[in-house]
Amino acid sequence: MNHAGSTPADSNLSEQDFPDCGHTIGEHNIQVLNLDIHNPVFIVSASLVVAVVIGTLLFLEQAALLFADLRAWVTQGFDWFFLLVTNLFVVFGLGIALSPLGRIRLGGRDAAPEHSYSAWLAMLFAAGIGIGLMFFGVLEPVTHTLAPPLGIDPADTDAARSVGMAASIMHWGIHGWASYAVAGLSLAFFCFNRGMPLTLRSGFFPLIGKAVWGPFGHVVDIVAVLATLFGLAVSLGFGAEQIAGGLQYLFGIPATTATRVILIMVIISIALVSVIAGLDKGIKRLSWINMGLAGLLWLFVLIAGPTLVIVATIGQSFVDYLYYVPALSNWIGREDFPFLHDWATFYWAWWIAWAPFVGMFIARVSYGRTVREFITWVLIVPTIIATLWMATFGGTALDQYFSGGYTGVADSVPELALFRMLELLPMTGLVSAISVVLITIFFVTSADSGSLVMDTITAGGKMDAPVQQRVFWCVLAGAVAMALMLGGGMASLQALTLSVGLPFALVLLCMCVGLVKGLREELASQD
Repeated sequence: MNHAGSTPADSNLSEQDFPDCGHTIGEHNIQVLNLDIHNPVFIVSASLVVAVVIGTLLFLEQAALLFADLRAWVTQGFDWFFLLVTNLFVVFGLGIALSPLGRIRLGGRDAAPEHSYSAWLAMLFAAGIGIGLMFFGVLEPVTHTLAPPLGIDPADTDAARSVGMAASIMHWGIHGWASYAVAGLSLAFFCFNRGMPLTLRSGFFPLIGKAVWGPFGHVVDIVAVLATLFGLAVSLGFGAEQIAGGLQYLFGIPATTATRVILIMVIISIALVSVIAGLDKGIKRLSWINMGLAGLLWLFVLIAGPTLVIVATIGQSFVDYLYYVPALSNWIGREDFPFLHDWATFYWAWWIAWAPFVGMFIARVSYGRTVREFITWVLIVPTIIATLWMATFGGTALDQYFSGGYTGVADSVPELALFRMLELLPMTGLVSAISVVLITIFFVTSADSGSLVMDTITAGGKMDAPVQQRVFWCVLAGAVAMALMLGGGMASLQALTLSVGLPFALVLLCMCVGLVKGLREELASQD
């Protein structure tokens, strides 16, 4: 298979890894200290992030109050907006897949996929939901069952368990991945089929034409970088909290803020090794390890836990999810505000903030797939995996609570939920240690792939920019996570994600319109 252009300069990558997307926005690039950066996207993005880090560290108390107020303003004032746009993204994705547009192939009629289904899924899983499922896989089903949404009485155990599992799956299923699908499909199509730069601005070309190369396009890419970086910082924060909890559980190391900051520093250092190694020797290999360990952990809980109960829970969870998803997706007349604001609104803002990051990563590994194939694997398959995971881990914890009277998970802090559930299973110490390793690897792959994406955007769409630029973004992501952890903890991290997710939701809506227009033109030319 031949691609126009030259092979990427990174000796760890082959021509087949990154098909050439045509030109980049090279006229704005400048070379400084062996860097190849896009001006002004790189400079403005980096300056804003550095300003946030410095301001937070200099004014810790004021920053904590500011972030708390910001979170309340976004979650309470724009809950309807986030639920509305996520519903629209779901309808959009499924509609595209079921329409004649679904047969369009990314890269042209003769393009062939460059990664097997298993490798493709491994990278999707590692970049998209790894840390989240490890952190929330036990916590959410128990939390939403004991304090169920939609006004359901907790005393009605059957209904509470059903809606609790449905809400947990919804947060990690099709609604969240729909944001990734919009960003990823737009990037892949305009890159591989139209030869445009692999940056978010390319999705606006059918709407505003050459104006995408000017100030408007710069703003879109800057917002994408900020959304990626702050969304990544939240995930790093969750990962650090759970690793710290695991170390406290296993070795008695206090899970303090200082411990979490040190963990972020250590994990970012490990991530730098993967960054330097490149895609094949870094992210791809770690993704395989992730999938293998996660699969073994899932099988262990399935076999060592209440197997028959888990199997029944899996089947029932699919039914409950389909039954409750319309009500959970609706914002009208809701009175369950703690769930609506602290969980649903935050989740959709977090997923939207991650859309440029995961979307671009998905686009880079999806050459040769049809649009229908892309939507199916990005929307449906992760939802099935999330259901299996939540029903197994959450189902085990719920059985321990209701059948055995064990309150270890319900009474624990969030980061210890997984480890408390494992207490009643065989080989607790060994399995808990493996879980800490798995969380750490997910942490590394998120930092690595996130820095890869931010580097691509800030290099004007170049996929062979100097490796030291990826190192810069990897280090900066760790610095943001550490600064915000000191300046208010997870609340501060979540507040910035909400604030950046709000404008980027508008970007994704516009990209939907541009994508439909581009796909219709492509289909007409093929016919």
